[in-house]
Amino acid sequence: MPVVELVDVRKAYEKKVAVQQLSLSIDAGQMFGLLGPNGAGKTSSIRMMMGITMPDSGRVSLFGKPFERASLDRVGYLPEERGLYKKMKVLDQLVFFGQLHGVSAHDARRRAIDWAKRLEIDQALEKKTEELSKGMQQKIQFIGTILHDPGLIVMDEPFSGLDPVNASLLERTLLELKDQGRAILFSTHRMDQVEKLCDSICLINNGQAVLSGRVREIKSRYERNHVIVEFEGDPSFLNSSQIAEARNYSGHAEIRLKPHANAQKLLHEAAAVATIYRFELVEPSLEEIFIRTVGGKVDA
Repeated sequence: MPVVELVDVRKAYEKKVAVQQLSLSIDAGQMFGLLGPNGAGKTSSIRMMMGITMPDSGRVSLFGKPFERASLDRVGYLPEERGLYKKMKVLDQLVFFGQLHGVSAHDARRRAIDWAKRLEIDQALEKKTEELSKGMQQKIQFIGTILHDPGLIVMDEPFSGLDPVNASLLERTLLELKDQGRAILFSTHRMDQVEKLCDSICLINNGQAVLSGRVREIKSRYERNHVIVEFEGDPSFLNSSQIAEARNYSGHAEIRLKPHANAQKLLHEAAAVATIYRFELVEPSLEEIFIRTVGGKVDA
């Protein structure tokens, strides 16, 4: 039974169709990536899951039932637009957020302290929000999202404002929650995180799903015609007739081969002029699949 399911959902704002016949489902213990360029309909889809807006047609179900407000007590939502109170102490806010979801003040306080320790921000609990960095505020808002132990966690750009260390900490936390059986959906422009974390994705463009399924299965559809080379020395092998496109990042080259090219011949050419530390034939990255599918560039 899916934890959340959208079936043929449509949403329009005046003459603009934001979401068109979108269907997706997420099971317990699954990490799901909702992807697309700016204006594709990601946030509109999430808002319909959360009951912030209602679909013009189609069906939204939560925990096996048609959407109803009572089900939202089992959902944690981290919106793209942050919502902390600047003048309020962090711990008081978290207790308040917990109470909004039916958690007692005592339990909310205990859980907030425990989560703050896990996310290494317990020293910030007695500070006001305005005294904290953007990254610390993001972790505080994440705690507020999961404080009531939701079965479904929905996050819009959860890694925004986090440095690599804290992004890694959040990744580990999400994987732990997934292993505990939570269904997790997040929307992000960070393809590297999607590739590492997500079991399945739905890529939408102009309000419609253009690519969906399990990440492993999607990547297997594409020819293994990419090569990663780490080298030292002459980069002239990057002009090989086997190569359609190459990018050299100071000794780390990312190469797309021509159709039916000979990777072994390229390796021989590279080894003749440079010291090769790594030569790996790989599938296209999820970022490249994204670009191929929707065109344009991925926003940073």
